Amino acid sequence: MDARSIVLEARLGAGLSQRELARRSGVPQASISRIERGLVSPRTETLDRLLRACAKDVGLIVRPGTGLDRTLIRDKLHLTTADRARLAVREWENTRAFDRAVRR
Repeated sequence: MDARSIVLEARLGAGLSQRELARRSGVPQASISRIERGLVSPRTETLDRLLRACAKDVGLIVRPGTGLDRTLIRDKLHLTTADRARLAVREWENTRAFDRAVRR
């Protein structure tokens, strides 16, 4: 679920107009419109403010097993600092190679 869907679903579920959500959250109505149209992705703080104004909690939106592979995190935590640094360099080099290939 993306931020656009989360905000729109929360707002409609709370029975709020964009204008009322803007008033309650302190986020400009134009920004809410851009988020709901998928033109921008809000910062975490902004998303939290919008959801709280709709009487929702970010923790209720993020469901276990969606978009986050905790096994990868656990694997990385077992690496030494030096191994993590080597991995970061290798991933950065892969990203550069990908970027060069895309720009051709």
